[in-house]
Amino acid sequence: MCDTCGCGDPEKVSVELHESLLAGNDRQARHNREHFAERGVLAINLMGSPGSGKTALLEAPARALAGHRIGALSGDLATDNDGARLRAAGIPAATITTGSACHRDARLVHEALHGLDWPDLDTLFVENVGNLVCPAIYDLGQQASVVALSVTEGEDKPLKYPVIFRKADLVLLTKCDLLPHLPGYRVEAVEAALAETMPAPRLVRCSAVTGEGLATWIAWLAARRAELPPATGGRHHHHPDHHHHG
Repeated sequence: MCDTCGCGDPEKVSVELHESLLAGNDRQARHNREHFAERGVLAINLMGSPGSGKTALLEAPARALAGHRIGALSGDLATDNDGARLRAAGIPAATITTGSACHRDARLVHEALHGLDWPDLDTLFVENVGNLVCPAIYDLGQQASVVALSVTEGEDKPLKYPVIFRKADLVLLTKCDLLPHLPGYRVEAVEAALAETMPAPRLVRCSAVTGEGLATWIAWLAARRAELPPATGGRHHHHPDHHHHG
C-alpha cells in the first residue's frame, strides 16, 4: 500500500486528506511546469508496468539524436539500476527511490532536480514507478505523458486500467519482436481498447531489438519539442531552489 496516498483506501487515508494531497501536488506541479517553461525543457512523464521497456525507450533517442541533450529522473521503489543503465548510455540521470510509494509526485520530481544539471537539457524524462494505477493520478508538471505497454501484458490493459491511458498523449506498444511467439495476440484489439479510453488515440509499435517504431517515437519527441514556446528565462545554469516553492 502506498504510504503517500493510500491508493484510495479509506482506512488508510481519508477522502478529504487525499484531495488535499492532490491539491498540494497540483500546486507543486504548476511550479515544476514553470521551471521547465522558463528553460525551454520538454518534460515527459514516462509510465508503464515493470519490465515494459521504459528504460530501453530512453536509450533509443539518446543514440539517435546527436546534439540533443536528454536527461532522466529514473528509479523505482529501490535500487539505482535504471539510473546506472541510463548513465552508461550517456544519459545524465538522477535516481528517485520512493521506498514503498507506488508513484512519483511533483515534490519528488522537484527535489530530484537538485541532483541533475537539467536547465540546459532539451528533453527531461521522468521514468515513473512501474505500475498502471497510481502514476496516473499525479501531475508532475510534464508537458506530455507516454505509456509503455508491452505485448506480453495482454490486449486488455487499456480497458482494465483506463485512467492512465485516458491521460496519455502516446502509447508505445513495446517488445513487438515477440509477436510471432504470442499466437492469438491482436494489436487491433489494443487499438480498439485505446479508442475507448484515449481522447486522441495514438499507438506506435516498437521494438528495441529490431528498431521497429523507434524512428516514429523519436520524430514524435522532436515534434513535441518544436511545439514548445521559446524559453522565458534563457538557457543558463539554474537551480530550482532559486524560486519560491509552490
